[in-house]
Formats: sequence, structure tokens, C-alpha cells
Amino acid sequence: MKKHTLLFLLTVTLLLLYSCKEDKNISTYLVSYKDFENSVKVDGIVEPVLSTNILADGYGIIAQLIEDGVFVNEGDTICIIENEELQNRYEQQKTALDNAQANLKKTQANLKMQYALSEAEVKSNEAATQIAQLDSAQLQYYSPKQRQIRELELKKVSIQKSRFEKRLSTLSIIQSTELRKIEIEIQRLTNEAKSIKSILDNLILIAPKPGLAIRSKNPMTNRKFQVGDNCFRNFPILSIPSMDKMKVLIQASETDYRYINVGDSIYYTFDALPNEYAWGKIVHKTPIGKEFQPGSKIKFFDIEASIDSSSIVPEPGFSANCTIVLKEIKDTLVVPQIAINDYDSIKVVYVDQPHGYEMREVHIGQSSSKEAVIAKGLRSNERITLRKPSESSIKKKTLLTTDSIF
Repeated sequence: MKKHTLLFLLTVTLLLLYSCKEDKNISTYLVSYKDFENSVKVDGIVEPVLSTNILADGYGIIAQLIEDGVFVNEGDTICIIENEELQNRYEQQKTALDNAQANLKKTQANLKMQYALSEAEVKSNEAATQIAQLDSAQLQYYSPKQRQIRELELKKVSIQKSRFEKRLSTLSIIQSTELRKIEIEIQRLTNEAKSIKSILDNLILIAPKPGLAIRSKNPMTNRKFQVGDNCFRNFPILSIPSMDKMKVLIQASETDYRYINVGDSIYYTFDALPNEYAWGKIVHKTPIGKEFQPGSKIKFFDIEASIDSSSIVPEPGFSANCTIVLKEIKDTLVVPQIAINDYDSIKVVYVDQPHGYEMREVHIGQSSSKEAVIAKGLRSNERITLRKPSESSIKKKTLLTTDSIF
């Protein structure tokens, strides 16, 4: 019997020693006053607040496009858009115009020749009339029959004169009308050719001012414009930003979006600018989310944030590591979330005491995924465990009451 009792006592002693050794290895945390910050970390892209958009003034395929982020001078050609159908129409219009102008010259020459022939006929008739009038003085010496023939000849010459003069007058009107029709056609073709040429000229995009040329996002492919892309009227192909003021565009998940509010403070770091910082605020939230990809249930929301101050102005296109401060409390008791445990329906921590651990109820104020503010239940400089100790090492349990003060 003594042997079994001794064995039992030895086992219990070993277990107690093991338990004490295990609890001695529990990590602890020294409670102290510090600033509490509940924040969300998201990624963003630096964009200019103000920029000059260069729009496509027609539709076609991008044949030439300046490289993204290249500095351009005012008047530089930065994009050429080709429209094969419009170019073919312009060539056809030019051919038709050349033909119409050639036809005008030919018609003018033909009409000039006809007019000259008619004038010659009139002058020839005038000469014949004058000769006939000279011969008429000799009519008294003619026989009656000869006189009659001569009178008929004079009448014929007079009729021909009237007919030639009328034809010459009519020919002038006909020629004027015919030439006017051709000139109107030439004017129409000229105007149409100018109109098409103007559209083609507008497909050559020129930099309106000096600056960095930034390629815009193609709404049909959701990536920046490339050579070979289709574009339509009023599509912003490029932009030249004003470099003195920047903002950050953020795409937040639905989970993060719910906690972010307009006016929240935000600070940034940049991969391209190590050790440089910037600060700002959330200025706009888009109420409607976009699918991560077609058919996906995951949605992202666009958020715009200002850059109000910075150690250096970041350039457009820089990636930004954004820390959005949802809640901030200065100089308060903060403990890690891992140190807080559930006990029935209350929150407890385990305070490291000289002769074991004390389970103590605490009231939680603001909290984040990593830390929590202790509103009641702990004092500064107390040490708490980062995991629950063994039941055997818990020597005291303290619950809060309305008049408990720590």
C-alpha cells in the first residue's frame, strides 16, 4: 500500500513540476500606455489630380503611339490613328475632283471652239450681207426673174444672219450654264475632300503642352492603349498630367471597403521611393463595386485619396502602399488580441503574479485584428500571458463589478 501511495505522490509531483516548467515558458506582455491604431492596408496607384486628356477625334486603329511616360514638347506628334475606309474615301474623292477639273478644262476648250465657229459664221454672214447689199444697187438692171431670185437671196442672207446671231446668243447662255454645273460639282468635291482631310488630320494627335505623356486605359481591354488597338471618338488615348498635385486611386475589397469612410486619414509609402512618406485623407468612395473578373462574386470598389503633404511628390503610375487609419486613440492601454480569452460570456486575461496566474475579467474598448484597447480591468506595468496557462497554475479568478476599480 505504501508502495502505491509513494508511486502516486511521485507521479503527481512530476506532473506538477512539468506543469510549472511549461507555464514558465509562456510568453508574456507588459501592459503599458501607447497609441492605438486600427488600420487597413491596401494598394493604390498614384494619379495626377489635374491632367490634359488627348482625345481621339474619330475612329480607327492606332498605328503609332508614343511610349508610356515619355517627356514630350508642345507640338510633338504623339499618336497616329489610321482609318482605312476614310483614307480610301479621300483618295476616291481626290480622283473624282481631278477628273472634274480636267473635264472643266476640256469643256471650256470645246465651248470656246464652238463659240469661235459660231462667231466665224456670224462674221461670214455679215460679209455676205454686205456683198448682197452692194449687188442690190444693180437690181434695176435685172430682168424680173433675176430680180426675184436676187431678192430671195438677200432675204435668205438676212434670215441666216438672224439665226446665227440667235445661235451665238443662245450658245453663250448654254455654255455659261454647263460650265456652272461643272464648277458646282468641283466645289462640292473640293468641300467633301477638305472635310475628309480634316478628319484624317485630326487622327494625328499633337501634344498641346510639354510634359509626361501617359497612356490611358482602354475601356474595351481594361489595359493601357497599345499599337493595334481600336479606338473611337472622344476616347482619351493619352494624358499629360500637371505634376504639382497628385492623388491615389485605390481598389479595395468588399471586406475592407465596409470599414473605410470618407475623411479617414491615410499615409503612404512607395516601392519606387524607399524611406519616403506621404499623408492624406479619403476623399471619395464609389458606391458600386466592380467584378474582379467576369462572373466572379468577388467585387472591388474604387476609392480616391488625397496627397496633402509628402517628403517628395511621387510621379504618376507609382505604386503606393496605403495604410488607412480607421480609428486612432492616443496614450491608452493596449494589449495584443492573442492575450484576450473567452470565459463563458466574458473576456478575460491572465495576469502573471508572484505565486501563479490570476484570471481577470476585462472590458474591451476599440479593437483591431491585432490589438485591443482595455477600458477596464488592467493597470499599466502589469504583465499578462499571451496564451492561457494550465488550470493548476491559475491561483485566482477576479470578475469585475460596478464598483471595482483597477
